Amino acid sequence: MRNAFCNVLFEMAHRDERVWLLTGDLGYSVLEPFAKEFPSRFVNMGVAEQNMMGVATGLALSGKIVFVYSIANFPIMRCLEQIRNDVCYHKANVKIVAVGGGLCYGTAGFSHYATEDLAIMRAMPGMVVTAPSDELEAAQITRIAITAPGPFYIRLGRNNEPIVHANPSELHLGEPVCLNQNSGEIALVSTGTLVSEVLQAAEMLKSFGIEARVLSMPFVKPIDHKRFLQFLDGCRLVLVIEEHTAFGGLGSAIAEILAEAALSIKFARIHLPEFINFIGSQKELRQILGLDASSIAKRAIAFLKNEGDAPCFPSVSAFTKEDGTIV
Repeated sequence: MRNAFCNVLFEMAHRDERVWLLTGDLGYSVLEPFAKEFPSRFVNMGVAEQNMMGVATGLALSGKIVFVYSIANFPIMRCLEQIRNDVCYHKANVKIVAVGGGLCYGTAGFSHYATEDLAIMRAMPGMVVTAPSDELEAAQITRIAITAPGPFYIRLGRNNEPIVHANPSELHLGEPVCLNQNSGEIALVSTGTLVSEVLQAAEMLKSFGIEARVLSMPFVKPIDHKRFLQFLDGCRLVLVIEEHTAFGGLGSAIAEILAEAALSIKFARIHLPEFINFIGSQKELRQILGLDASSIAKRAIAFLKNEGDAPCFPSVSAFTKEDGTIV
């Protein structure tokens, strides 16, 4: 997925001299071609994200299209004030690329998890928020980011994510994508690299006689409400699955849409717990936290049967002592 982004950026930089790339001292092995070909438009800003965002804003206000590239949470958490007051307030043409969203950097521990990023970026004025599911979506979103004016957030994976689009179609800003032609009673809605697990879960559900339509949401903000609701025709359960906490991410966005549309349809979510005290590979953490395909299928069946959730990750009590304090 990183290579897909870099290839498109490289291609577009050849066509448009306004395209710049700033990095927070990483991207080695993938950014070198850009740095070598366009040395005057590439800057390693070092581990100084606030400064990087300020410089990016200045360049953007001088007519450049500026991409800032860093590990998932660092171009968000460490420079949120600069994003809000510099980038967003001035509607600057800055594109924030967060590599390794969700639990991609699971072996690096909590400091490297980007599990609240979608909520934070959704709250930023004028920010487009995206999370491509595979390299095909990543390439198209990069092209859209270059042509769309103003702030733009891209949450990328960093592992060799599988391709989920059997028949690639052109993405349009805000539109969801239906990845299968099923017309079953359940809609599985997800975003980012987790979509591949959700597709596998839909296949598992078939063995139980359950047809599920799978919606990829490459755009978490904005979302085309009308188009999204069209995909729900005939559904009795909308299940949102996300590698993000429950607060403010895709699940919250879908809940808002359903509430405003006043639809009589059941809604449920599978998400990360608020606290994650585990370290491991992304695959291992998904299994522990109930975001792997088999756990998703199991919990979807429970929701359909009105049995409530079938917890696959430790409850809140696992993180608290008897006196209520956090472990």
